[in-house]
Order: sequence, then C-alpha cells, then structure tokens
Amino acid sequence: MRPDQTRADALEPGLKPGLKQRHLTMLSIGGVIGAGLFVGSSAVINQAGPLAFVTYAITGTIVFLVMRMLGEMAATRPCTGSFTEYARMAWGEWAGFATGWVYWYAWVIIVGFEAVVGGQIINKWWPEVPVWLIALILLVIMTVVNLLSVGSFGEAEYWFAGIKIAAILAFLTISTLFVLGILPGRSMDFSNLYEHGGLLPNGLSTLFIGIVIVIFSMTGVELATIAAAESKDPANAIRNAINSSMLRILMFFVAATFLLVVVVPWNSIVPGESPFVLALDTIGIPWAGDLLTLVILVAVLSVLNSGMYTASRLLFVMGERGDAPRWMRSVNRRGVPVKGILACTIVGYGCVLLAAFFPDTVFLFLINTIGAIWLFVYLMICFSELRLRHRWQRENPEALRFKMWLYPVLPALVTLSIIAVLASMAIRPANRIELIQGISVWIIISIVYLFKNRFARSNDTASTTEETATLETTR
Repeated sequence: MRPDQTRADALEPGLKPGLKQRHLTMLSIGGVIGAGLFVGSSAVINQAGPLAFVTYAITGTIVFLVMRMLGEMAATRPCTGSFTEYARMAWGEWAGFATGWVYWYAWVIIVGFEAVVGGQIINKWWPEVPVWLIALILLVIMTVVNLLSVGSFGEAEYWFAGIKIAAILAFLTISTLFVLGILPGRSMDFSNLYEHGGLLPNGLSTLFIGIVIVIFSMTGVELATIAAAESKDPANAIRNAINSSMLRILMFFVAATFLLVVVVPWNSIVPGESPFVLALDTIGIPWAGDLLTLVILVAVLSVLNSGMYTASRLLFVMGERGDAPRWMRSVNRRGVPVKGILACTIVGYGCVLLAAFFPDTVFLFLINTIGAIWLFVYLMICFSELRLRHRWQRENPEALRFKMWLYPVLPALVTLSIIAVLASMAIRPANRIELIQGISVWIIISIVYLFKNRFARSNDTASTTEETATLETTR
C-alpha cells in the first residue's frame, strides 16, 4: 500500500465525526450564497448587460466540473485537508504546503473582511457603536461557536444557510409572479431584456470578462468536501453534496440573475449596490431594503463561521504533516482544534485593525490578492485529479466510486478554461493587479517552503554530525 493511501484513508486522529447529513446538505446548498450574489451581481450585470445570467451559467458549469473532480478524489480518499492533501499526493510536498497556506491565507483574510462588512451593516442601524468594535464582537461570537464543537459549527451553519435559502426562494417566487403578470395590476413583460441597447450592449467579450467576479462569488462550494471528512459516512456525504451543486448554481445564481434583468433595466443597476433591493422596490415589496440587509448580515455571519472552521481545519492538517507548528494539531476532549481556531481569530483581529487604520492601502491590498488565488486553487485541483485518477485507476479501479466524466478529455478542457481566464486577467489592466498580487502570495509562500526545507536539512545534518561525534568519543 502506498504511503499516501494510509494517511488519507481515515479521519485524522483527534477530530470527531460531529457533522450530520442535514448539516452537510444545508452547507452544500447554502454555503455558496453570500454577499457576492446579493451585491456582487451588480458589477456583473452592469458589465455584461441582460445576458449576465449566461456568464453565471458558464462559470457555474466550470465550478461544478471542478467540484466533480474534487469530489472524485474526496470520495475515494476522504481527508480533512481535502484538495491540499491531494495536491501533495499528486505533486509532492511543495504542492501540499503551498496550496494549504495559500488557501488558509485567503480564508483568514476573508474572515477579517467579513467581520468588517458585518460591522458596517450593523453600524448603519446603530451608528453610535464604532465599526471596529462591532467587528470584534462578531469575531468573538463566531469564535465561541467554533470552539464549542464541530456540531455547533454545523448547527449554526444549518440555520444560516436555511435563512439564505429561504430569502432566495422568496425572491424567485415573487419576481416570477411579477414577470409572468400574475401579481395584481401586472402583465407578462420581458422587454427589459432587449429594450436598453439589446442583449449584448457592451459586446460578446463581456460575457467572459465577468467570469473572474462570478468565480469569486461562488467560493465556498468546496467546503462540503472538507467538512464531509468529519461526518460518519464521508464518501456518501461528498457524493450527495457535489451532485446537488449544479442544481443550486442554476437556481440561486442563473435563475436569480435572469429574473433581476427582466424585472429592472440592466443599465439602472449600480455596481456596489444590491440589485435585489432595486428589484424588490420595483415590485413594490415594503421594507425590502431592511429585509435584504438583514439577509446579507446573515450571509456575512455564515462566511465568518465557515471561514473560521475551514482555516482551523487546514492548520490542524498542516500541523499533522509538519507544514505548520506541531501544536496546531492538538484538540480538546470534544475533538476541536482550539489552538488552530484561536490562531485564525488572531489574524482576523489583525485584519480588523488594518481595515480600521489603513482602509485604502494595506487592507485593500490583502483583499485584492484573493481573486486570483481561488482560480489557482481550482487549477491545482484540476492538475491533481488528472494525475491521481491515472494513478488510482491503475492501482485499484474499484476504489473510484464517484468518477469524473470523460476522463481525461473533460478534465483537460476544464483545466484549459481556467488557464484561459487567468490569461484574460493578465491582458485586462483592471484585473492584472489582482493576478500579480495573487502570484506574489504564491511566490512568498514558496520561498518560505524553501527556507523551511533548508532549515530542516541543516538540523538533520547537525543531528547526524552530533551523533557521529558521540560515537567517536565513546570509542
């Protein structure tokens, strides 16, 4: 049996299977819904026009296929480290080290960012309380939830996701009735699709330019494969989560965006302002702004909760593998990696302070590095699947219980599509800085890996020399 088989075949010692199937189901369905949809969709619609829903469909297909590739690996050998461990199995220690730390970096920055966003939302209701204080309180609350047990995380995310799903379903229902003319005083009307400059007012290329924004708004769909390792039946849980991902992408992103551009003219949507509020105001729903603001706050808390969970589990796994300090692998009697959670929280506090003192410089730089990082992580998932599928199929074909379709042609096409998106970022000045900053994070972490290896080799050499000297003295 290969070494990489033994270390991924079972749940890592210390962590306990505290997540139920309903937790994983709701996490997989609602985990992807966040401010990226409720607010970020405004930028995509403003850029692509009425056919913005096509951009969501294209991106959703790419994300779904990447998740299918990840699901194949995760169902075959479940592990809490998920794709970071598969990168290590496929491409060696550097790939696992770099992917793990890059992904951890992205999540802890997002945790700090979401805490600040939550503080800004609540500050609008209670302006006498400073944003930084509210952000710190939100961080503390989510830290306590994660410290209780993995079941506490799952239960909190279950209700957060439930609220988000209910809000989206309510919007889909009301806006469909409005568009079809079923509501009183309305008639069927799809004229907003073509009356304001046509279907493609800004050109065909805009359908593909928005992919970068949309991929970032869909981040979180991979969380189910990480969380599934702490369930009682990881392989089955992963299969169910991945299979439902296409349905929720179509429902939550594609259908919602289509209805938005039918209800309101695309050129009336302002980037940075929620098009959902504008649509509900157009339909005539009272208190639409406050209701949606509350839902966005729930989405923010959901990302805080999920981000802290994900980052702490990655630290646990990297501590097990020697990529992080060994004390990161310690857990309490409930199987919770307390030190890992607290370490992530400290970084979150640092991000809150940076946002308070340097909102337009340091903190903005950190946020801008994240966009390209997700694409690189997806690319690493593709590279890992292409290599491991070939290896595992040769070793034990029966172990592949959840296969990616049309291997290796379809996985190769998905990989090339992600490379094309990265290339488009390099060409476009507006996205080039994100790409450069994302690459710089990879380079810095790779340099750290080289120094870590050199330090480890120096210690080994010193130990060997000392042992030899001791033997010579004994003789």
